[in-house]
Amino acid sequence: MQPWLGDEEVEAVTEVLRSGWVAQGPRVAEFERRFAASQQAAHAVATSSCTTALHLALVVAGVRPGDDVVVPSFSFIATANAAVYVGARPVFADVSVETGNLTAATVREALTPRTTAVIVVDQGGVPVDLDAIREVCDPLGIVVIEDAACGAGSTYRGRPVGAGAEIAAWSFHPRKILTTGEGGMLTFAREDRAVRARKLREHAMSVSAADRHASLVSPPESYDEVGFNFRMTDLQAAVGIVQLSRLPEVVARRRELAAVYAKAVADIDGLRAVADPAWGTCNFQSFWIEIGSAYGTDREDLLTALAEAGISARRGIMAAHRQPAYEASGVSLPVTEHLTDNTLILPLFHQISDSEQARVIDVLRQGGARR
Repeated sequence: MQPWLGDEEVEAVTEVLRSGWVAQGPRVAEFERRFAASQQAAHAVATSSCTTALHLALVVAGVRPGDDVVVPSFSFIATANAAVYVGARPVFADVSVETGNLTAATVREALTPRTTAVIVVDQGGVPVDLDAIREVCDPLGIVVIEDAACGAGSTYRGRPVGAGAEIAAWSFHPRKILTTGEGGMLTFAREDRAVRARKLREHAMSVSAADRHASLVSPPESYDEVGFNFRMTDLQAAVGIVQLSRLPEVVARRRELAAVYAKAVADIDGLRAVADPAWGTCNFQSFWIEIGSAYGTDREDLLTALAEAGISARRGIMAAHRQPAYEASGVSLPVTEHLTDNTLILPLFHQISDSEQARVIDVLRQGGARR
């Protein structure tokens, strides 16, 4: 992955530097408004990262120490860590082999009497079937939080991913197709949750820093609860505003590139490519393939072959329950383990050339011939 940054982002940052207001301020507020509109969300609150957004989401959702939070193991470890940050226990659920996402069935199997929240992930940009999972959780009073870290530009049932979520968390890390360098966002259906999140991200101050600095005589502030420093800067938001305007073009380009990969992979025995699910479209944040037994080599040898050709690929999504921090969970997740062991992520970025993509495909074809 390579971020697509240009002169417009440089100019936007320069303008902020010249303004003298580089911390959280008017650009952050503008980015929040524009992002909410683009995702058809009622409210948006910018944060310093998606990890802090997930942490804040659980706090605002009312998750407390001793609660259980159902999460996929097939995700970056931050998804599980967020539950630990609030004193809850992450309970790992398995995923669909086709999408790599939680399903209503796998969530139902993982629920416990202490479950108060479920974090679902749009893994690699593949939209999760949110409605089906909410049909399980909503009647039980369990909050479903959508980890849409990779989801900007994907769609679910004709709307942007996250539009139907009570709470969704987003990432603008450089690996994401919409980047601010570092940074995150929360979107909310309910105003009260957005108001509390906006306050908590800024030490729970009763008067925001922007309001204090806008006044010649700063009003006194109070701190009614323990808050956090989860703020985004105007420098980051300025980049995000430009990046957001590029999003439709970026997604269209990635889908074109993904279609080229998919067509090639379909003709190679033993390989299966990630694809759009029946309920939505993928931004192809990550284009992953599954290596089956009919292929001529295993995943590790294919990674080596790609590297020898000067191509950087990556092993598939991690299994958090296998990491030392969570091995004590003792859970067995056969689909997660299979996907983690037998998938890899191919290079896909806006600037990739036809010849570069053809080189990747050539190695895939040669690997399948090694029998």
